[in-house]
Amino acid sequence: MIKLGVNIDHVATIRQQRYTDYPDPLLAAIKAEEAGADLITLHLREDRRHIQDNDVFAMRKILKTRMNLECSLSVDIINIACKAKPDDVCLVPENRSELTTEGGLDVIKHMSSIRNVVDLLSSNEINVSIFIDPDIVQIEAAAKIGIGIIEIHTGKYSDAAPSQINNELFRVKEAVGFAKSQGLKVNAGHGLSYDNVTSIASIDGIEELNIGHSIISRSIFDGIHNAVVEMKRIILEARNK
Repeated sequence: MIKLGVNIDHVATIRQQRYTDYPDPLLAAIKAEEAGADLITLHLREDRRHIQDNDVFAMRKILKTRMNLECSLSVDIINIACKAKPDDVCLVPENRSELTTEGGLDVIKHMSSIRNVVDLLSSNEINVSIFIDPDIVQIEAAAKIGIGIIEIHTGKYSDAAPSQINNELFRVKEAVGFAKSQGLKVNAGHGLSYDNVTSIASIDGIEELNIGHSIISRSIFDGIHNAVVEMKRIILEARNK
């Protein structure tokens, strides 16, 4: 069964606009779990624009499902991950000027650093995945250095003009098929919404979808419980057709 990871970063984004103690991303995570989220995803950025260190440690103590911590290859951030010991760490690229993660991690360029980080996290009994573009060459490089899990970046699919959607969807499907042929577990996420998630969720071989912005946006009007329930309904129906 395909799983839904709910990213609660943007609850913290609202909080950090005023440096208050509300809204609390931990409470959002708890409510998301109660609504059926299979895991909670959060990104500890180097600039701390949303999730803070104390959020990571507080969430690790409370979550009943899995905790998936997204982070860069920064030594300081990786050390925090080793202390917090989330169930999973997803390695992502980071750019201070970006509004959100703009693409996948360049495995070929950063192969040595990735290998060292994977070894360190694995020695702390943390599962490691890499956020990666739907690119066969990058996926092949990830498999060669012993990565067992990838998360395919679906941003280009999500942002594609109507005339390009099928092309981008084909790229994702091709990447999933190749990754599975290499023995990799495949997750996906970025930019997925209630309107575009069905085509991705229906791809056989994708085991988890990590979705944040659209769920948190919907929760402003419908509440986080209803927003999570509706997203999970859509992705399960897509897989069961």
